[in-house]
Amino acid sequence: MAYDGSERAGAELIGGRYRLGERLGQGGMGVVRRATDELLGRQVAVKTLALDSGADPADALREARVVAQVRHPHVIVVHDVVEHEGRPALVMELVEGGSLADRLAEGRVLSPRETARLGLDLLDALTAAHARDVLHRDVKPANVLLEKDGGRAVLTDFGIASLPGATTLSRTGVFIGTPEYTAPERMRGGDAGPASDLWSLGAVLCAAATGTSPFRRDSIGAVLHAIVYEEVRPSAAMGPLVPVVRGLLERDPELRLGAAEARRMLAACAAGEAPPPAVPTPTVRDVVPRTPAGTPPDPATEGPVTAHPATAGPGARRGRARALPFVTAAVAVCAAAATVAALLAMQDERPAGTTAGPPAPTGAAAASAPASTPAPARTAVSGTDRFPSRRVTDERGFSLLVPAGAIRSTDGERVFYTSPDGAVRVGVRIRPVPPGGAIGVMRASDEDGPRSNPGYRGATVEETTHRGLPAARWEFTWDGFTRAEGARHTLDLAWEAGETLYDVWVSAPVGRVEEARSRFAATVESFRATGG
Repeated sequence: MAYDGSERAGAELIGGRYRLGERLGQGGMGVVRRATDELLGRQVAVKTLALDSGADPADALREARVVAQVRHPHVIVVHDVVEHEGRPALVMELVEGGSLADRLAEGRVLSPRETARLGLDLLDALTAAHARDVLHRDVKPANVLLEKDGGRAVLTDFGIASLPGATTLSRTGVFIGTPEYTAPERMRGGDAGPASDLWSLGAVLCAAATGTSPFRRDSIGAVLHAIVYEEVRPSAAMGPLVPVVRGLLERDPELRLGAAEARRMLAACAAGEAPPPAVPTPTVRDVVPRTPAGTPPDPATEGPVTAHPATAGPGARRGRARALPFVTAAVAVCAAAATVAALLAMQDERPAGTTAGPPAPTGAAAASAPASTPAPARTAVSGTDRFPSRRVTDERGFSLLVPAGAIRSTDGERVFYTSPDGAVRVGVRIRPVPPGGAIGVMRASDEDGPRSNPGYRGATVEETTHRGLPAARWEFTWDGFTRAEGARHTLDLAWEAGETLYDVWVSAPVGRVEEARSRFAATVESFRATGG
């Protein structure tokens, strides 16, 4: 009889010795239950395959063989394989205590030091697996068990583990893994090695310390876009863990933090010390960024930019060259999971209500546009022929020009529109005016700049007006959140309209400063509050 959740606890004996008890958890492929080993008198966990999951019974045997190869205190132990309803069932050690996902669901995040200790345990488990040429491929909070007594972390569920070079698609064409914890190179269908598991570890550390993955979004398409393109901005709640997380979440696996460096940094954090730098500080050189047309930017406003050799080297160029294949291949991967239609729609997304030109301002818009000047049917913007744009009307209650083909995403508070090549980002945040107003916000952001933006430099903050309203402008250069991304330049304007603070910014590579300035002027000038 197929298990349907109605069996009486303790009523079924399998393998001649394992008495099944309460259900401990259930995934897409099977059910895990507590059981009693009546021969040895110990508690174990039994993983049985769900009959309606489409799982191949051979996968259970493969998982058992894989785990048997990786013997480590932080890797789940498989004691036995028995038959249950004609299918293999795995008998594993019972880790008393729930998963990391269970803890986070209760709102109990880990402190930075606890997170560092967790990271060391998982890193040791992955290192042991990688030494056996085993890739886990599904490192996520639900697959991390936290022992109630002693605090040991145990990596479990090697059901989709594979050797390097294994395909990322199953026999039925379903994407293997959990998207928001999956490395970019796996998302694009490329070769994935141990570095892919380390990316997943970085995302798990973020979740452990903050409660959620940094790539959690409201759709598979938005998750994909966030992993491939968006700024990787670890939360300040991670404290000293921020450098190691940034290193693990490098999009280019060739530039990603290695296991040895990650262990050194995590050990320092676990001991309450400042983590050592990920790599020795190289000799820097001054370069003058060039615009797409090859014209140097105005030295009066740009000045020299410090370039990290790793940023300017072949690895960085490879990372940039891969940007478009990332999307193409990732769409192919998600097509196998029947989401290609949604992803293709996102490539030229027009939120509900988008029109060819801006709507006439009404309601809240009256506070952000001059009363004597009606909104034009189209906004004339300098430079749009060179830098094509389109107008979008966003569900958050605003309309503006963004790069043609831009893809929308949000982190909850902010809305982003990113150019198809992933290089130019337009951001919008709308909130009540905080104490200190627009200039107070910008000065506080400037003060926090060195912590929130690596390599923060050349910053200016000035009080100004926008359409006759109190405003503040902030401009700065920084190193970007990953070495592959490279140095960037950001322009930001915030203004007060009644009790609402509108904040609009544009960020682009330092080599595209002319485009950044043109788009920034166009974006700010075209912005209209729609009251939606």
